[in-house]
Amino acid sequence: MSWHRIALQDVRPAPWRNGGGTTRELVAFPVRDPWHWRLSVADIAQDGPFSAFEGVQRWFAVLQGAGVQLSIDAADHTLTTESLPLAFDGAASTMCQMIAGPTQDFNLMVRLGRGLMERVRGDAAKAVSSGSAIGLWSGGSPAKATFEGQTIELTPHTLAWRHLDLGGRVEVSAPDGLWVEIAE
Repeated sequence: MSWHRIALQDVRPAPWRNGGGTTRELVAFPVRDPWHWRLSVADIAQDGPFSAFEGVQRWFAVLQGAGVQLSIDAADHTLTTESLPLAFDGAASTMCQMIAGPTQDFNLMVRLGRGLMERVRGDAAKAVSSGSAIGLWSGGSPAKATFEGQTIELTPHTLAWRHLDLGGRVEVSAPDGLWVEIAE
């Protein structure tokens, strides 16, 4: 299996039903509904509730803007571009309040399996398991990932992802990226 690549600029934004922003779905796997997992970038334009996703584990990271205050089942979380990605139950009652204007955010949703999202600031080595899916979001700078001798170089605001038949070690380099793993 090889790397797949998708640039944010190549994905048309879809407006939210509540009018509070837009989402660009980078990948949903499998393509048919219901998906097992999904990666997307959202632009939040106003305060309001998140849609509920029963049976889904959600991960959320701020990419641009001053950040947000999420109230998840009455527990408050302040998230900025410096914060670790936050995992929470997709069915939880979630309200979002912008700190100082619109934000752009990266989302991982996992319906079947278990997900993980981490910030990458520099070079890192990641041990990965067979049967999982992995992804690297480049952020605002170029990035690259190498697995089994195959390197993919990413322009800013681009996602690379792939499924793994075998486990091993992935070398990643990103000044301000995000690493994603999905154990399927």
